[in-house]
Amino acid sequence: MHKPLSPTSIHPPFAPYSPGVEVASRSRFVFVSGQLGIAKDGTIPPDCAAQAELAFGNILAILGEAGMGLKDIVRINAYVTGREHLQPYMQVRNKLFREPFPASTLMIVAGFARPEFVVEIEAIAATPG
Repeated sequence: MHKPLSPTSIHPPFAPYSPGVEVASRSRFVFVSGQLGIAKDGTIPPDCAAQAELAFGNILAILGEAGMGLKDIVRINAYVTGREHLQPYMQVRNKLFREPFPASTLMIVAGFARPEFVVEIEAIAATPG
């Protein structure tokens, strides 16, 4: 359904993600808003890895409403509030995804609406239409 694009003429990725992803036409897309590491009961774990697991769980629940799953994600945008959160986030992401990897961007930002959040993740998923 989608094909990773990894030209040998550019530097390879620093982590397991695809530099680009081609999505076949006539696809059905789901655009997932940024998800935070907050549980249904409102609890927020203090560490990035636990927040990332909750955020990806929220993404999975949203995709499930459309009959999709993690394998359908073609793009991830993730934001963390400091360099110390890069590795914990990537460890969670890397254990969830297998080839073909989605395209992915990870950025360090100044913060979120509430200071207890340290990671936010948004996603785009696609399946045949």
